[in-house]
Amino acid sequence: MNKLSKASVVLVISALFFVSCSTVPITGRRQLSLVPESEMIAMGATNYSEFMKENPLSSDKTGTALVKETGKNISDAVIKHFSDNNLSSQLNGYQWEFNLISNDTTPNAWCMPGGKVVVYSGLLPYTKDKNGLAVVISHEIAHAVARHGSERMSQQLLIQMGGMAMGEAVKNKPDQTKSIYNTVFGLGAQVGVLLPYSREHEYEADKLGLIFMAMAGYDPNSAVEFWERMSSMGGQKPPEFLSTHPSDASRIQKIKDVMPEVMTYYRKQ
Repeated sequence: MNKLSKASVVLVISALFFVSCSTVPITGRRQLSLVPESEMIAMGATNYSEFMKENPLSSDKTGTALVKETGKNISDAVIKHFSDNNLSSQLNGYQWEFNLISNDTTPNAWCMPGGKVVVYSGLLPYTKDKNGLAVVISHEIAHAVARHGSERMSQQLLIQMGGMAMGEAVKNKPDQTKSIYNTVFGLGAQVGVLLPYSREHEYEADKLGLIFMAMAGYDPNSAVEFWERMSSMGGQKPPEFLSTHPSDASRIQKIKDVMPEVMTYYRKQ
């Protein structure tokens, strides 16, 4: 099918939105959902496996332990919240895993659909401590459980394949489907470097991430300090994490705006 015109895309999105949508946990935002999460998790597992074969784990035992501990605490809090609110089915197929990769020159982190989280060693000088690390990991987990990747994949399937079902796309156009997935997640030449999310997705991941880290007992107030630190350290060439997660005064202000609500979830350790 030929690519749709912009006007056609708007009309088709409007029609599909009412029959193919899901709801983001906690925020309640409705989102386009043409891709089964099981499909996203399967493709994510394949790409994650390929990445791990090509990138060495960090030999930093302290940093590795901190990443794994922080990740487990936050994911446990997410699992509990979803269970307490009868949302456990939304995490079906998730197999959480947290790894620190040896790459001191690339301050970055990402989470694949299904709960595979990678932190690059080059990000640790920016996170400073467990609370700063919790800001990063919870933000990436938020992108995953809010299914932002699936939403972007749905949008691209609609634009490039006219809304073809994921299963049909994989069967009939496997190369194009893989290309779309790689584009959505920034895979390929720069595996694991996510393309910029929309501003809406970023703000949503900020809020959800703050709530998740608060549930796990990490101080959400540290998020403001972290983003200010990241912004000030950017210099002429911002760190990789900033290139995919824009930090500016507006974002920091929005974090401050939602802090009263976030603090209601805070469980001090």
